[in-house]
Amino acid sequence: MKLPKIVFSDNKGFTLLEMLVAFVILMVGMLALLQAVNLAYSHNLVTILRNEAVLLGDEQIMLRKSMTFEQISSGTSLSIPRDMRAAYKNYSVIGTVSSLTDTSKEITMRIAWKHKNQSYEHSVSSIVSQ
Repeated sequence: MKLPKIVFSDNKGFTLLEMLVAFVILMVGMLALLQAVNLAYSHNLVTILRNEAVLLGDEQIMLRKSMTFEQISSGTSLSIPRDMRAAYKNYSVIGTVSSLTDTSKEITMRIAWKHKNQSYEHSVSSIVSQ
């Protein structure tokens, strides 16, 4: 029985150029992953800010609804700081009240905030009857 002939070459491992190309490919992949993490974090933060605005609007509506019908008035404008991930974010709250009939009013709370020089806004409305 004849054994197969084994061919040895002088190439023992990667060359320096092959290592550099592999390193560049890995770095591009890692940078893409880091950018994806950064984008996910940014979208998550915008969602947290919006959820806080929804909660703030609901609190302000409930505060107005707890008043007597005659006490509910228009022209409320507040700047409310909220604690967000060990930092404070200011929300601008503008409340308006419009009379629908003699026995009912519509309360509208507009909550506005800025994040990375972009303005966001959320509105909450409710009708109160006497």
